[in-house]
Amino acid sequence: MGVLLTPIVLREQTTLKALQGKSFAVDGNIELHQFLAIIRKRDGTLFTDPHGRVTSHLIGLFTRTTRLITEYRMRLLFVFDGKPNLLKRRTVEARRIVRQKAEKEYGAAISRGDYSTAWSKAVMTGRVTGDVLDDAKKLLTLMGVPWLEALEDAEAQASHMASNGLVWGVGSKDYDSLLYGAPILARYLTITGREYLPVQRKIRPLKPELVNLQKNLQALGITREQLVDVAILVGTDFNDGVYGVGPKKALALIRRYGSLDKVPAEVRTQVPTNLEEVRRLFLKPRVRDISEIRQTPPDGDGLVRFLFEERGFSKERVIKVATRLSDSHQHPDRGLTEWLH
Repeated sequence: MGVLLTPIVLREQTTLKALQGKSFAVDGNIELHQFLAIIRKRDGTLFTDPHGRVTSHLIGLFTRTTRLITEYRMRLLFVFDGKPNLLKRRTVEARRIVRQKAEKEYGAAISRGDYSTAWSKAVMTGRVTGDVLDDAKKLLTLMGVPWLEALEDAEAQASHMASNGLVWGVGSKDYDSLLYGAPILARYLTITGREYLPVQRKIRPLKPELVNLQKNLQALGITREQLVDVAILVGTDFNDGVYGVGPKKALALIRRYGSLDKVPAEVRTQVPTNLEEVRRLFLKPRVRDISEIRQTPPDGDGLVRFLFEERGFSKERVIKVATRLSDSHQHPDRGLTEWLH
């Protein structure tokens, strides 16, 4: 879900060509959610193999990710969520309730032949299950794309890597990476350039955006610690926001009073009692050492076995894409840190 900061964040529109050759730590869970949302049939159902197993996420990873690697020479490392922090369970439960409601509404729309409504509900029902994650990790390994599982939030791990210069930026849709300290957030690293908006029931065009943390802090006149306080006022995955306080009002409050510790009592009483714990989750998150991870070459034969023999993809298509991956792969014996640079 992420924190709502759009009204106060400066975003610079860019192009995939301008990002050519850059390295990114990509929020894998968000990528999978997007694939499961948009890669669907006309009636809103997911693509599946002959055995009924979902393949929409595999289609997205194999085709779109390959193009970023081969056409734009991007070096991608996927980061997946680890075990969610206890404070995030509320958010996870809220998402489950929304998904269940959408599933019921989808079924009702299909029954009455309303495929437009069915699609708008279907895109809200995608679940990144254990099987989906296992499939994704297996495919990335066969593609020669490194990945790791974070201790907790993927964006925290990805931001840690970016702030320490291991990658150029973080690839994610959400602004949470800024709270975690990512110097560069790259949004919409996508080939198709479109996103479905369920509420408006329409598809909007997307272009890659860059969000520079330091430029934003300077423009807003606050520190990163104060930006975290702004986010807490608005509401994050770890806490409910203060009623009636949006991004602009939250920014004004922190600019005026300096921190949540000094805001007026009527606001302070609505701030979470575990304020320091929520702050720590963003400012000092638990992260993993990546020194043991290595980038391995693509496995063309393995891709054919997995995608063609097991999951029903076109053999010719798999061979063609696998060849492009192999042709673009360089220096297989280098460690991950060296490869990302």
